[in-house]
Amino acid sequence: MHDIRSIQASNRSGEEAALRVQLAEFYHLVEDLGWTEMIFNHISARVPGPEGHYLVNPFGLYYDEITPDNLLKVDLSGNIVEPSSYPANPAGFALHSAIHGARDDIHCVVHTHTTAISAVALKQDGFGHDDFYGAQLFGRISYHAFEGITLFPEEKSRMVASLGARHVLVLRNHGVAVCEHDIPRTFMLLWTVQRAAEIQCQAGMLPGRDVVLSDEVRSHCTELIDHLVEDAYFATKLFDAMVRRMRRKRGALWSGDGGQRRQA
Repeated sequence: MHDIRSIQASNRSGEEAALRVQLAEFYHLVEDLGWTEMIFNHISARVPGPEGHYLVNPFGLYYDEITPDNLLKVDLSGNIVEPSSYPANPAGFALHSAIHGARDDIHCVVHTHTTAISAVALKQDGFGHDDFYGAQLFGRISYHAFEGITLFPEEKSRMVASLGARHVLVLRNHGVAVCEHDIPRTFMLLWTVQRAAEIQCQAGMLPGRDVVLSDEVRSHCTELIDHLVEDAYFATKLFDAMVRRMRRKRGALWSGDGGQRRQA
């Protein structure tokens, strides 16, 4: 019997192999930063090529168990297109396949419901835009009404309509989906959303009124961030630095041998 990992590795382009490493690092960063929800939630990345395939985590693995090689490759209908001994999470298909199928500009989607993000998603007014991070999200957030656990394909078109042309979809009473052109930019945007939620929650516990920013200032903040996002330089620097920090803490590097880790 052939080793599935060897079969997969022989069929992968260098671009896909690099994408798998970067996506696995993203999963590990989310775990390292405490943004996980046990074995739930998901991050996906579009595989280069016309097929519309994307990579997503196997169901049942904790985020620090995910390697470049055990990531599942699926199509937009949720079918696993390469042999794997792991099952997929059906909830990942409704959300991720909907966005990947509708938005050619989106190559990475992350879904989380951290405590802070879920708390803000519960509020009628959603995200505020008066703190440093919230101001950067002005005009960049869409909202989708809660319909229950995102398992059913009939909700896909409604989620896509709710997202529109934006890059942050707040799932009311639930969590958030953040999507961008690549993994580093998605990570940077998720970091911004998480920090905005944390600060909003903390500020809400303090007495006294908040200082309200004008829409002009908020728009200026968003324009500056949009400019940084366009060339990906800033996001890549941030992502790479966070990966190096994580590696130093854990003393582990990807070896390139089937996606397994080795001690540094």
